[in-house]
Amino acid sequence: MPKLLNPHSFSLKKAINCKQVVISSAAIKKQSMRNTAAIQQKILTVNQLKHFVAAAGVTGKTIAFTNGCFDILHEGHIYSLSQAAKEADILIVGVNADAGVKKLKGENRPVNNQYSRSLLMASLLIVDAVVIFEEDTPLELIKLIQPHVLVKGGDYTIEQIAGAKEVIANGGKVIINPIIEGFSTTGIIEKIRQL
Repeated sequence: MPKLLNPHSFSLKKAINCKQVVISSAAIKKQSMRNTAAIQQKILTVNQLKHFVAAAGVTGKTIAFTNGCFDILHEGHIYSLSQAAKEADILIVGVNADAGVKKLKGENRPVNNQYSRSLLMASLLIVDAVVIFEEDTPLELIKLIQPHVLVKGGDYTIEQIAGAKEVIANGGKVIINPIIEGFSTTGIIEKIRQL
């Protein structure tokens, strides 16, 4: 004759499993909250960036640097950032301050403020550190970081890229990633206006 389950022990097992699910759910939520704090900690001041770069140097990690406005994050940005991340152990992203975006892109930009844009960058797993720069170009940041690899997306020549000369003089390399056709913040804004 088959052995019957004791309904009381079954309920106890079920209750234990439910409690484990609740505990697991709480642990996931707690972990998620920790990750949110970790995202904000990836946004560095220039002074914090100095220490970050020094620590990377001590551990022998290679650094890639890229920069941009990243006003409305899209697939083209993700492609370019992914390519940049492949080039070194650490990827640092410079984000143009609001005033710089306005100069580059026009009076109606940026759509998202510098903190929002930096937070989005910092939330990407492939990005290790984010820094906002106020200057027209990231040249001073590049001199500070002295990256092993400088990555830029677009149809630039090496002579047109701020910091390229300095990176090459330090023994680093400059990589220009192609733009993915059909993906641009300006294009997204135009589509929204036509709705």
